[in-house]
Amino acid sequence: MSHLRYYAYEGFGQRNLERFSYNQAVRVGDKIERSGQGGCDPETGEFYKEINAQIDQAFANVDLDLKDAGGKGWEQVYRVNSYHVPINNEALGAMVRNLNKWMPNHRPIWTCVGGD
Repeated sequence: MSHLRYYAYEGFGQRNLERFSYNQAVRVGDKIERSGQGGCDPETGEFYKEINAQIDQAFANVDLDLKDAGGKGWEQVYRVNSYHVPINNEALGAMVRNLNKWMPNHRPIWTCVGGD
């Protein structure tokens, strides 16, 4: 598939490419598709335990991933999917705070899935 360009950012992205054989993003023409991002520090691989820290880091990781693939970051995002276990007001509040922080000039569509 020579028309596809794959990306795995430094640190966590490269480690997952080597360990689990998947990339963080693929560019198809002008569109960037991404794998899921969690609350993991991309340099150390540390997963944060606190939900606000996890969601904050996941948003930062998405920005890093998009820019690594040649995008402009969150300003080009039009759709967000999020998955939460558990889903609660704290997780939803952290999501809304980050949506407002990273996309102050537009509002994407958002699908939120959660469980207990």
